[in-house]
Amino acid sequence: MKKTIKLAVVAALALGATSAFATNGSNLIATGAKARGMGGTDIGIARGAESGLANAALITTVKGTEISFGGTLFMPDVTYDNGTGAGAKDSAADTSMIPEVSITSQINDNLFIGVGMWGTAGMGVDYRDDAANFSMVTNLQLMQFAVPVAYNYKGLSIAITPVLQYGSLDINYDTDGDTTNGVTGGGVSQDLEFGYNLGAAYTIKGVTIGAMYKSQIDMEYKYQLSTAMQGFGVAYNNDKLSTPAEIGFGLSYGMKGHTVAFDYKQIKWSDAKGYEDFAWEDQDVYAIGYSFAKDAWAVRLGYNYAESPISDQGLNDSLTNTLNLLGFPAIVESHITLGGSYQLNKQTSVDLAYVYAPEVTETYEVSNYPNAGTRNIETTHSQQSFSAQMNFNF
Repeated sequence: MKKTIKLAVVAALALGATSAFATNGSNLIATGAKARGMGGTDIGIARGAESGLANAALITTVKGTEISFGGTLFMPDVTYDNGTGAGAKDSAADTSMIPEVSITSQINDNLFIGVGMWGTAGMGVDYRDDAANFSMVTNLQLMQFAVPVAYNYKGLSIAITPVLQYGSLDINYDTDGDTTNGVTGGGVSQDLEFGYNLGAAYTIKGVTIGAMYKSQIDMEYKYQLSTAMQGFGVAYNNDKLSTPAEIGFGLSYGMKGHTVAFDYKQIKWSDAKGYEDFAWEDQDVYAIGYSFAKDAWAVRLGYNYAESPISDQGLNDSLTNTLNLLGFPAIVESHITLGGSYQLNKQTSVDLAYVYAPEVTETYEVSNYPNAGTRNIETTHSQQSFSAQMNFNF
């Protein structure tokens, strides 16, 4: 049992590279400041070049060429109490920068082509000052490069987006609290894998209806998870951690400067390699947003909700409970968003957004060691982020 508990901790922290990054599971609610300021709605409402990754069928609203670039300052606050009396410990991985660049050009009246680079994960957990959590340090970085191609005919748009995903993962930890020996790590592992997105949209009389599908991308980080497990004398051969498939629908309606939008999507965690081993459930995401635009400015607000994909697996599955709450605390569910835009001149505009995820606390009962009863482990998680984006049209 002692080895099992240690194994759970190692596995949890290995996957915990994205734990503090979790919003809808381990995904951002949206990329791009306009979408983030409006509840993450981006399936049935046009965002210009920003739409290239979310639903590329909507890049057909671009006239000429549009370039957008910016980023998000992401600040999670995660604490964990292992129930042994040591008290709650903070993860030091509490700040991250997430970049974004997207370009779309109108080739003719019907054909639109873009290119973009989006950071989709770039955090880890940092317990180097916490021997109770094996002084674990992990770092996962994910970035997607995409080339959206869209075709529009009489209000109906369809799109396909080839995606190349880059990922890197590094795990190291110390089993005995003495960093001069007992340190285990496989060095940085990297992978490049292909996926694709499909999109469709139809606009008529101020109403836009959109749909999208994102394929699963199977990533493999050699000598990461397997080495972490073997450091505790456990044979484990899985080094895969997939980006899950998504399917979604959205709609928006605009009239006299007022626009409302609603999105629904499902994230297929239960089919994703790695996540499926840790009892993650498919996640239904609901987003609603409102904006008002007048002359050179616009204001936005929104709300995003998705039930946590992790749940209490019961006392008989203490390993999974420990893994999820310690290393992968994807328990944040609600997001409140604000945003705005200002048109600096005919060619240039700026977008801003703020997202706040209220604090959530989750407590699970887990088995301790043989003949030592049980204990409660507890994670508290909240988030805030700021996004800024510049747009150029010519």
